Amino acid sequence: MARVFWDTNLFIYLFEQNPEWSARVIEFRQRMVARRDELLTSYFSVGEALTKPRETGNSVLEKSYLNFFANAPIELVAFEIEAAKRYAEIRSRERIRPADAIQLACAAAAKTDLFVTNDNRLSAMTVSGITFITGIDRVPY
Repeated sequence: MARVFWDTNLFIYLFEQNPEWSARVIEFRQRMVARRDELLTSYFSVGEALTKPRETGNSVLEKSYLNFFANAPIELVAFEIEAAKRYAEIRSRERIRPADAIQLACAAAAKTDLFVTNDNRLSAMTVSGITFITGIDRVPY
């Protein structure tokens, strides 16, 4: 059993049925369930996922996201003091966007085994508190 943190883009691919990535995300989630892995993300992901539905007035998609994040077996990680300290550490040594640093900091504070994203720039990073960072196209199972 592993603690697996999903970056926002995986949820967007899943819910918005991205033709290139949704099948891969579904397969990955099924394997996680079979392995009894824990799914984690941050409250920041919730806000990011809700942005496009709000912009476009898609209340059905917005409600789908809210229902999932409120009721699914998922651990939502808050940006609290431990994450803030890790954020400062990451931003002081890496040239990445603040949003990416927030995600990584939350994952690190939650002691994540695997951080999965589709931003390959993040895959080369080493972050204390995260065992492994990889792209959805290179998930090891």
